[in-house]
Amino acid sequence: MSSETPDTQRRGPYRTGVRRREQIIGAATAVFAEYGYAGGSVRTIADRIGVSPASLLQHFGSKEGLLMAVLEDWDRHTVETRLTDVTGLDYFRRLPDVMAANVSNRGLLELFITMAAEASSPTHPAHAFIQRRYTDNLATLAGHLQHAVDAGDVAVLSSAEIGIEVRLVTAILDGIGLQWLLDPSTDVVTSTATYVNRTITGWRSPR
Repeated sequence: MSSETPDTQRRGPYRTGVRRREQIIGAATAVFAEYGYAGGSVRTIADRIGVSPASLLQHFGSKEGLLMAVLEDWDRHTVETRLTDVTGLDYFRRLPDVMAANVSNRGLLELFITMAAEASSPTHPAHAFIQRRYTDNLATLAGHLQHAVDAGDVAVLSSAEIGIEVRLVTAILDGIGLQWLLDPSTDVVTSTATYVNRTITGWRSPR
């Protein structure tokens, strides 16, 4: 008589399905990062893990569904970079850690930069996701800078000035990431830390 319970029997196929899903997302991340969404075919992704395109799409329904799964997975990785327990200036001081995490996940950084460029078109399936991601990121940075202003850790900044400052922060991080992809000798962490330290010093100076 088998000692397996119905729950145990269900867990086996479920775990296999989860592993297969993770495997597909990993392959799709690499393919989309290398070829972009338009150039990265479902067949190429399927070939990398030895399954048929039809079998791959059973998990996600469509190529667009797979792209969304990949982007959501990337978003989770970004959130898990030790930013959930800090506020104000400490949030900005942790940004070098975020860039270090990106360096250790080159495929994810390639994917984001590729998708961000492609998704500037309103017709791109990832347009809404990327737009929302940037909007949310700017709002988060603005909230932490406002917290620093309210705490007296930096000079008084108007809402408009805060908006400009956080766009500059975002632009610098994206730019450093792109430079590293083009030239892996780029010291991403030191460059980011240098920028953050100089920027915080500037924020502390009366306007």
